[in-house]
Amino acid sequence: MDFSDAFRLVNLGVGAFMVFSGIWHIFPFGFGQLMVGIYVVLFGLITALLEFQIPPQLSRYASFLFSFLGRGIFYIFVGSVLLGQGTLNNIFGGAIGLVGVAYCVLEFIPSIEPPQNMREADGGWGAEQV
Repeated sequence: MDFSDAFRLVNLGVGAFMVFSGIWHIFPFGFGQLMVGIYVVLFGLITALLEFQIPPQLSRYASFLFSFLGRGIFYIFVGSVLLGQGTLNNIFGGAIGLVGVAYCVLEFIPSIEPPQNMREADGGWGAEQV
């Protein structure tokens, strides 16, 4: 089955949720909230960028983003960072975390293939050029 467009829309939606909730997380202003908000906005922009272009550095240093399991754990992490400060952040953090759980489950369903932009260009572990 080919769900590439659906995965692309979900990933773009999660990226938008991250950007919006990262900006929202900054208020009320505090240094801790500012730092977390900046990181979540950057994570959201990177997530959205991956749907259009894959920078070579990202595929080398953040290869976990190119599998359902890795991206699912990443989404669970970002969702859990957002929890606990306000109702809106709890809603967005919970939604991002639930998408992460769904992606972790999808890793173990062999009939569902990841979309092309979530497949690594290289051969995977141990395929480094010497």
